[in-house]
This record gives sequence, structure tokens and C-alpha cells, in this order.
Amino acid sequence: MKAAVLHAANQPMTIEDVTLDKPKGHEVLVRTVFAGLCHSDLHFIEGLYPHPLPTVPGHEVAGVVEQVGDQVTYLKPGDHVIGCLSVFCGHCSQCTTGRPALCENTSVKLPPGASTRLSWKGGERMHQFLNLSAFAEQMLVHENALVKIDAEVPLDRAALVGCGVITGVGAVFNTARIEAGTTVAVIGCGGVGLAAVNGAALAGAERIIALDRLQSKLDLARQMGATDTILVGNEDPVAMVRELTKGGVHYSFEALGMKRTAEQAFEMLRPGGTATIIGMVPFGVKIELHGFDFLRERKIQGSSMGSNRFRVDMPRLLGLWRQGRLKLDHLISSHIKLEEINQGFINLKGGEVVRQMIHFG
Repeated sequence: MKAAVLHAANQPMTIEDVTLDKPKGHEVLVRTVFAGLCHSDLHFIEGLYPHPLPTVPGHEVAGVVEQVGDQVTYLKPGDHVIGCLSVFCGHCSQCTTGRPALCENTSVKLPPGASTRLSWKGGERMHQFLNLSAFAEQMLVHENALVKIDAEVPLDRAALVGCGVITGVGAVFNTARIEAGTTVAVIGCGGVGLAAVNGAALAGAERIIALDRLQSKLDLARQMGATDTILVGNEDPVAMVRELTKGGVHYSFEALGMKRTAEQAFEMLRPGGTATIIGMVPFGVKIELHGFDFLRERKIQGSSMGSNRFRVDMPRLLGLWRQGRLKLDHLISSHIKLEEINQGFINLKGGEVVRQMIHFG
């Protein structure tokens, strides 16, 4: 099969022939139909997060089941599925206390370098990326990395739910659990940030302030439910949010993964407010906050893939899309070919696009 292979950080990926094992046990072979280009992939491509190389990146994905292992009971060939990097076992303490996104069972959620499912050049092993490796014509994954969906759902929309949408909406619904009538600020209006804006609107937030450096992204945020927008430039965005809200927001969401914007998310809270960091702050970078601010019960927390229970959450989100309440169509900037992947990431880094979807056909 053809796959995009990353051999070294900050180097273009190459399109190569990669071999997959046959599914065994709880494994499932999926024909990839759509895979989204996500900023999280870019963090690894640029070396901001470590991962064994060479690898086939990609994690926002939807496709069709082709084969199943002899212990698989949940899926059968022909099923339409969304992949999710939040592979779960269902048995560890995290899973059994309702937090499967934090599953600790490394026999199911394989750590980087542990998987031996991919190979190339006559048998040399290649590292699987986040238990998925979606930038390939096929994937071989554990059945608990997949959720079955209705066949009539377009697979490009379904793939969006697999990462960007579940991460943004889930941070609002599951991690922060915002209340109706509250004020919300979302920093960064890429795919994840726009999904957080949409999630805040669905949750009944009274005021939703979207912040970005690009007016085009803010225009999209309005369509997703933002009531106010701030074009970030030379003025202090924290002061602007505090002025708009007469003291700060109840909830803030940082969707860029930058040290300063994470600090700003905390600084723009009113007393008792909660900041949720959705973006991937580069590995090793520390966030600095004023200790005094905690005296007014301000809180800061992380969110892993929207604290998802993806086999429940993703079908529900697709149901909201069918009702016209969850907005997915606005997020797709273009369909591209696998061979265009390097240019796609250049476009993504430029900030003008939201989601480019690789169409494998």
C-alpha cells in the first residue's frame, strides 16, 4: 500500500510502499477513505514532540472495514468506522471509572515504538503513529480504536469528528462541563478552536468570544456560534476580553498550544473561572502563572482528546450534525491527494486553511 513516511523531523515526507500484517486477535484492517491534516501531526513532523522514526503519521481518519481478526466481535467487513487515538481496554482503573481516554493498558494502547504492524523494504519494521498511522491507504488497528457509524454519513465529515471536533466539543462538554448562560473565550480558531466555539453554543453559553489573528477565521467563528470576535494584533487580548465581559470569562479554552496563549487563557478568567488547555504546548515548555491569581479560585486544566468516551460521543455528535446543530461542513477547506501532503502541511502552518482532507478514493 502507499503511505506517507516521515524519516526525520523538519523534512518532507516521502510516499512509499509500506506493508501491513494480516489482522489477528482483536485487530481490524481498515481501508482508509479520508484522513485530515491536523496541527497535532505538525507538532511531530516539526520535532516539537518526540516519536520513534521512521513512522507513518496521521490520526484523524475514517474508512471501511476490510478484514477482522478472529477475536473481533464488534465489527465486520463493510462497516464504516471512525478511528480514534484514544484506544481503550475497558478493564483498567481509568476505563472502569469513566475515563477511557486516559486508558493505561499498554497491551492495548501501545506506547510509541511498541507496535510491529507496519514494515517496509523487505521486512524492516516501521513505527505506528498513535496506534493508527492514518496517512496510508490501509490501517491495521485494535478494534477498540474504532467506532462503527451509519453508512450514510459522509466519511469526510465523519473523519473530522475523529479528532478536531471531538477534541474541541469534548473539551467543552466533558472536560470543562460549562453551564448554560456563562461566558466563554476561545483562543485560536483552527479546527479544534472552531469546534470549541460550536460546542459552547450547543451548551448554551450566553457569550462566546473568539480570538484569532486572521479575520477569515473569525468570520468562520461567527458562523459556528461566536457572539463576539477579537482580531488579535498589537493590543492586549486579555485586557480586551476583560473589558468586554466586565471582569473576565467563566471559561476559557486555549486551542493553539503556545506558552503565552495558555497563560493568557488563565489571565482572562473572572474569579472562580476555569481555563482548559486543549492545544499541545511543545514538549518541555513550562507555563508560568501568578500564584496570587489562585487565591480567587481560578483553575487551569488540561484536556486529552476532549476527555472522550468516543464510542458514545462520536455517534451523538454525528446525530447533532444531522439535526443541523453541529457544524461540520464549514471546517473542510479542501480535498487533496496523498501526494500533496507536504504542501498541505505548508498550507496548514500558514494558518489560512482549517481542515484539508486527504481523499484516498
